[in-house]
Amino acid sequence: MTLLCEVVIRDYTFCAGASSWVVLRTLLHAMSVDRYRQKIVFFVDQLRVLEMEKDLPGALSDKKIVESWHRNVEPWTRAVRNRAIESRRLITDRAIVDAVIERAPRTVLDLGCGEGWLARALNERGIQVVGVDVVPDLIERAREAGGGEFIAMSYESVAAGELKMRVDAVVCNFSLLGDTSVAHVLRCVPDFLNKGGVCIIQTLHPLMACGDSPYIDGWRPGSWAGFDSSFTDPAPWYFRTLQSWVDLFPTSGMRLLAMREPLHPQTEKPASMILVAGLD
Repeated sequence: MTLLCEVVIRDYTFCAGASSWVVLRTLLHAMSVDRYRQKIVFFVDQLRVLEMEKDLPGALSDKKIVESWHRNVEPWTRAVRNRAIESRRLITDRAIVDAVIERAPRTVLDLGCGEGWLARALNERGIQVVGVDVVPDLIERAREAGGGEFIAMSYESVAAGELKMRVDAVVCNFSLLGDTSVAHVLRCVPDFLNKGGVCIIQTLHPLMACGDSPYIDGWRPGSWAGFDSSFTDPAPWYFRTLQSWVDLFPTSGMRLLAMREPLHPQTEKPASMILVAGLD
């Protein structure tokens, strides 16, 4: 079965059409048995990746993530401010605020702040916040709403040392979606932290986000499933296993202090994962 998939991938890269991966996935599911199903799904997902890379160079990359967010400023701002995202409304918004408040910081750097929701929530609790995001239009929305200082800057520029400040906590709330950009920006986090400072990350829970694919690191196609039709061009994202997330900290000069798994109140399954790290 594995050999069959490898042959299909080889041939597919030369002859697949725009939607052939959908047909191929259906056929392979039909001919597979349960013990092969996970591998089949993974191989066919990789066919989709190959197709995207062939037709749209750089489609699964850190650059593509940024391009997608540039295109979705208005619908994202509207969805956040109207509390239209169920998981945020029910659990993850409160979860990240609680995780930050528990550490009692006076100052926070919100990396990947988007339209500024978290900065406003923390500012209401007396915390001074600086928000950074690569998308200037999102930064403009954040400035209009207030609640902190907001700076338009890429993760690459942050990693290059262009951002100068010291804070009690660096917070990344569902904003570490890439591959190399994430590793690079985390390596500079210790430079921002005061003594006793922490890095707090909320991200997709690996076990829930993995879906039917094998539990290994790699790029995954994006989706706006559950959002309205005003969203376009979904951003790809880089899947990491729990071990891979944990391994990012020692290579960045930090150590893991705590981990939380906020549960969805209806499904009682993890809605996210929160990691708290401190200086070595």
